[in-house]
Amino acid sequence: MKLPRVKCPSCPRSIAAGMVAGRLSKGRIWRHDAPDARRDANGHLLSCAGSLELVDLPYGQMEIEVEAEAPVTVPDDAMALF
Repeated sequence: MKLPRVKCPSCPRSIAAGMVAGRLSKGRIWRHDAPDARRDANGHLLSCAGSLELVDLPYGQMEIEVEAEAPVTVPDDAMALF
């Protein structure tokens, strides 16, 4: 599945957004580094302030690939166990 890309509300980058359960029109931006500050004073990586924000997903950009399943065949002499 290809995730749609949306503009981060805090930085000018286009970031992938994953769907939020129960809300088809909303997505959560994936965690990404801040473009101007990659590390703090202790040397730890910093995430952008817009990481994990809820955003509106662009309609019609989700591409879901579904594999076709082989049909199930049941023998004529089969019987239910329960």
